[in-house]
Amino acid sequence: MKNKTKQNERLEDLIPDEKKRKEVLDRLYKGEPILGEGGIFTDMLQTFVNAALEGEMDNHIEQSKVNKTPNRRNGHNKKEVRSSAGPLSINTPRDRSGTHNPLLIEKWDRSLDSGLDDIIMSLYARGQSVEDVRYQLKELYGVEVSAGVISSVTERVWQEIVAWQQRHLSACYVVVYLDAIHYRVREEGKVKNKAIYSAYGINADGQRDILGLYLNESEGARQWGLILEDLKRRGVVEVFFFCIDGLAGFKDVIEEIYPNSTVQRCIVHMVRSSTRFVSYKHIKGVCADLRKVYTSANRDQAAIALKAFGEKWDKKYKEVRPKWEKDWEELIAFMDYSQNIRRMIYTTNPVEALHRIMRKVTKSKGAWSNDKGLLKQLYLALKYNQKSWKKMAFNWTAVQRELIEQYGDRYEKHL
Repeated sequence: MKNKTKQNERLEDLIPDEKKRKEVLDRLYKGEPILGEGGIFTDMLQTFVNAALEGEMDNHIEQSKVNKTPNRRNGHNKKEVRSSAGPLSINTPRDRSGTHNPLLIEKWDRSLDSGLDDIIMSLYARGQSVEDVRYQLKELYGVEVSAGVISSVTERVWQEIVAWQQRHLSACYVVVYLDAIHYRVREEGKVKNKAIYSAYGINADGQRDILGLYLNESEGARQWGLILEDLKRRGVVEVFFFCIDGLAGFKDVIEEIYPNSTVQRCIVHMVRSSTRFVSYKHIKGVCADLRKVYTSANRDQAAIALKAFGEKWDKKYKEVRPKWEKDWEELIAFMDYSQNIRRMIYTTNPVEALHRIMRKVTKSKGAWSNDKGLLKQLYLALKYNQKSWKKMAFNWTAVQRELIEQYGDRYEKHL
């Protein structure tokens, strides 16, 4: 009995109207839904908001008396507003002098708070189309939102994207991974393949971050050169390692802009490229022998392992060994370092993991209507998944010790 009295007292604080309070309790005991269109919480929130608006008006009228500026109530304005709990019917009190401006829901507002906007952003970030978001809001919250409203909400993120893309970067990055992912975008009535260039780095403190996403029609060394110049303009003066794929001319462009950097060709990409035309029955053997090359203790042993690979496989796959010899310096650059740094730079897998997040939310799309829509969705997807990519590099203390030994003041001055 005592607990029931306390329960009623708490409900009285939230719902002063006795009739409304009894109605809410009856609906609760009947097991009616709490959230969504027509849900119990929606009614409770509506009652609370209207009571709060009445309280605001009472306070405004009292303040007018204190200031000796006669004023009184003058009816109500009715409107429907959106909320994350469902649509609310609001009666906003008016005053005779027209000086009252409600704080909880301003005169022209059609949404209770930014919570609904956050829900729209979150759904859109997870790969939902505008129509998908409309359906989800209706299904989960009983809220009818037009496609135009959803587009205007997601459009607000564009200025944030522009500021993020132009932000000042750290002066030093230990490693920068460069890779591209391709999408289909409609342009001038045609569907075109376009590349998103991703620059993903680890700074001098071991923190991973996305330096930028850049959209262009196709991937090429010249475009990468422009991106590197943009990174330099935004404050990046020192990069110790660039990890790249096998794009022609890539190394030359990097060395022109960052001549003191070490360029490491991705071993994983190279193995895939080397085994592209290898017979299925030989693929395991070829991969095992290539593994002996790139897991060697040093450069000399790697050269011996590659020679042994050629003696065994040249007759069947004469194109494989020459591919490795052609790009040998880029492929074995990581062998000048300990296992901790080798593990960090031998592959572009970190940026490919970033691309997997992007693919996950975009895989159901045939083509984007424009460049802006694609960039908005990718940016939001990454923003809502920061725990997956914005973290410390593995075993960073050991890596730092070696960087100090190898580079001395060139590295330490950035700490």
